[in-house]
Amino acid sequence: MGVDAVLYRRVRSGADRRRLSYVSVEVVADRQDVLLDLLARVRGGGRTPMLDRVDPLGELTVDAGQVPRLLTELRCLLEVARAPQEVEQVRRLARLAHRCLEGRDVELRFEGD
Repeated sequence: MGVDAVLYRRVRSGADRRRLSYVSVEVVADRQDVLLDLLARVRGGGRTPMLDRVDPLGELTVDAGQVPRLLTELRCLLEVARAPQEVEQVRRLARLAHRCLEGRDVELRFEGD
């Protein structure tokens, strides 16, 4: 029951090009609940208000304007990471967040099961 991070690109479709749809560009999967475990360690401490809103059964959308805050909060996750797989998961999330900053018409979503 992990929370996957998915980078989506907005695309316009339809004859009038006004309808928006989203295409998945890249996924950082959380098959072993690594992210959920890290979030449990920092939740409620006041340093990760955005990540505190990640819901294992829901979705949290982060746009490019929110990514700098997200990157700060990901550093908090690194501070509590104990195992190499946890450190690697946070680094993969940070790379995905940087792609969100660099891209146009993209957003990052944390998607629960």
